[in-house]
Amino acid sequence: MPFFDTSGGLRLHYTDTGEGLPLLCLAGLTRDGRDFRYFAPHAARYRMISLDARGRGQSDHDPDFTNYNVLREAQDVLELLDHLGVSRGAILGTSRGGLVAMTLAAISKDRLSAVILNDVGPEIPPGGIARIMEYVGRRPAAKSYAQAAETLELLMAPAFPDVPAGRWHEEVETFYDQTPDGLSLRYDPRLRDALLAQAEAGPPPDLWPLFLALDGLPCGVIRGANSDILSAETFAEMQCRLPALQAAEIANRGHVPFLDEPEALALIHSVLDQIK
Repeated sequence: MPFFDTSGGLRLHYTDTGEGLPLLCLAGLTRDGRDFRYFAPHAARYRMISLDARGRGQSDHDPDFTNYNVLREAQDVLELLDHLGVSRGAILGTSRGGLVAMTLAAISKDRLSAVILNDVGPEIPPGGIARIMEYVGRRPAAKSYAQAAETLELLMAPAFPDVPAGRWHEEVETFYDQTPDGLSLRYDPRLRDALLAQAEAGPPPDLWPLFLALDGLPCGVIRGANSDILSAETFAEMQCRLPALQAAEIANRGHVPFLDEPEALALIHSVLDQIK
């Protein structure tokens, strides 16, 4: 399994499959590279590189939880590109991964060939943040995959009304480990401490300048129509401020679309086809 060492000494896991245009896939806050397993069958045209960010999946946990921040995670991406000898790559960023992508556009735009944001933008509604804080860093109460899948389906049904039960079972099997005393997290629970410390430090920074740094790059945004993380208002404002931005809204999806939806796939391929 491929790993690389960061400048801070952590060992991070990644996958690197296929040939063609380098496409770096960055997952959400508590997720890892397996988040893109539904997209992978549609990525034959690309060199698909998926990173387990520090503290997630098979990557090392950071002994200093304050390093769980978007800027440090952006630096990890640059170090991965250097490790692979990739001078420029496209990024498909889901949620937190999209924030990392926008940060990279602001600090190292020359390393990017395109950016696609999956259900994230420069403003995140307080209600969405509150929902995330309800579960980050906490083991599920369910003691088995079956119980967890049933709970997840009930929680997600309003935003994902047409998703079969089998997919929720696959989700919990992918992102929890079964142990003798219940399910355990496949990420460092101190991610919660990092989020709390950042909230206590003051109001969040204005992320619109990071988003506007995408100007001049082929770029797109995907929104789940029922999302509580990327609001309809922010989605519309993003298109106003960057008229070249390609946009797709996915019906019957909340946070986040799975990226195997036809509308999502059409946008991803369309944006990547613009790369010169």
